[in-house]
Amino acid sequence: MATQNGGPTQNAAPSLNVLAQYIKDFSFENPNAPRSLAAPPSQPDVNIQIHVNARPGGDGEFEVELKIDGGASIEGNTLFAFELVYAGVFRILNVPEQSLQPVALIECPRLLFPFARQIIADAVRNGGFPPLMIDPVDFAALFQQRIQQEGQRVQA
Repeated sequence: MATQNGGPTQNAAPSLNVLAQYIKDFSFENPNAPRSLAAPPSQPDVNIQIHVNARPGGDGEFEVELKIDGGASIEGNTLFAFELVYAGVFRILNVPEQSLQPVALIECPRLLFPFARQIIADAVRNGGFPPLMIDPVDFAALFQQRIQQEGQRVQA
């Protein structure tokens, strides 16, 4: 924190620090092995859902959870399924109140995503399949969708 004449200044620069990151919950299922490991007759259907949550922890700290659920199937038969909750503790300082939610729900998951993506790719590969490389995620668009959904709930 910047100081002037022994006291904090009003114009201190905003900061975002990662204090910790960790797997909070993780599961991988290969329910039809070893049959599911045979060469598939067609391209599998891959389904991925991403959710972000943030909780304040005091002193400018927030726990941000990136939840990624997904799996692959062929003709309704599950090849594999996974659920990952990858979280981080972030310190967000000198950010205006109206900008805290966008920082926590856009910038923080953007920092967590590459690590979560690698965990999933490794698990799928270790499950006997080619690694699943999840496309980059537009967390700003996810945030906008969330705001619109919350607005629709308030109107209903």
